[in-house]
Amino acid sequence: MNLSTRRDLFERLRAANPHPTTELIYASPFELLIAVLLSAQATDKSVNRATAGLFAAANTPAAMLALGEAGVREHIRSIGLFNTKARNIIATCQRLIEHHAGEVPRTRAALEALPGVGRKTANVVLNTAFGEPTMAVDTHIFRVANRTGLAPGRTPLAVERGLLEQVPEPYLRDAHHWLILHGRYTCTARAPRCPTCPIADLCEYSDKSGGVNHEE
Repeated sequence: MNLSTRRDLFERLRAANPHPTTELIYASPFELLIAVLLSAQATDKSVNRATAGLFAAANTPAAMLALGEAGVREHIRSIGLFNTKARNIIATCQRLIEHHAGEVPRTRAALEALPGVGRKTANVVLNTAFGEPTMAVDTHIFRVANRTGLAPGRTPLAVERGLLEQVPEPYLRDAHHWLILHGRYTCTARAPRCPTCPIADLCEYSDKSGGVNHEE
């Protein structure tokens, strides 16, 4: 996909959604970090339902520590892997207080040193909380990057590096959210909505016949 096509692609995505953002509900970098930790193998909607009560009870590392692992677990029982996630949340809060004065760090290395935080989670926090031009490659972005021909790659890291090279600089900060939302609602896994896709004519996907979409 050449530069002109890539520019057109993101210009159309921006026209359709000028101010894209995460669908996770949060009010601080700390709340975002916790929400993203909870989002592994869970939908944003299920995370938002759980964090509504959790953040009302504890929305700082100190308050979360006071709530304790059992208290956190009670708020997130509806989410998959809640035992492990509760344990990681408490350990993360402990580290935030001991090493970062209770603040969420702004570097990848420091974020990835937090329990339960991997590269994807760190990229989400850096991009969404701090405005860094990072690319958190989840299943949606991996699919869109490969299917469209924007940044083909065999692994999430390869796709991440490809996108950082291929996305034109003016669009880089918001590209993560445009691509994830496009993959979630239009370029779906089983039956992409090609007939109504705003970038269908720019996409290199070979089968654009469309069809009835099935929930993923």
